[in-house]
Amino acid sequence: MYVCLCKAVTDRQLDEAIERGDDSLEALQNSLGVATGCGCCQSFVEQHLEHAGCMGNNASQPLYYAAG
Repeated sequence: MYVCLCKAVTDRQLDEAIERGDDSLEALQNSLGVATGCGCCQSFVEQHLEHAGCMGNNASQPLYYAAG
């Protein structure tokens, strides 16, 4: 699934970048370019980081994605 349409970044690419150590929004912006265009994907990316346990939150918390 595409996460960032501006930069054509998929959720798989996002997961791979997080596994490589990109553990912040800034790191993902630098490596993948997410949330640097229109910004619509920023909340999704931040939620994804939280789910991965990268932002100091409980990684077991469920994610709820709002459409559009």
